[in-house]
Amino acid sequence: MGVWHRRSTRTSTGARLRKFRSKRKFQRGRTPTETVMGETKRRTIDSKGNYKKMPALRANMVNVTDPESNETYRAEIEDVEKNPANMDYQRRKVITRGTIIKTSKGRARVTSRPGQTGILNAILI
Repeated sequence: MGVWHRRSTRTSTGARLRKFRSKRKFQRGRTPTETVMGETKRRTIDSKGNYKKMPALRANMVNVTDPESNETYRAEIEDVEKNPANMDYQRRKVITRGTIIKTSKGRARVTSRPGQTGILNAILI
């Protein structure tokens, strides 16, 4: 059984709504891509329009920006310290936007969405 984003089968009062059409391709959903540490691996997803999404399944490098000197470095991810999005993600070392990671340049907060774009950007904290 797949994930679908469509109208609910119930009204706000609980009455049952009749199905008025079959499922459409644009209503499809998918399970979230949970990026973890490891050798870089991406997959290609066909999305709406002339665009392909390439979410990162695994990543081991990050683009780290130093806000004081305004320079960007490529650093290696050493550990996932904290994930405020979900305690389970923190335990499993899943990287999402807002995750605090330990890099070879220091602690940094992830500013990109690796499960959507496949790129890992971070700012030193």
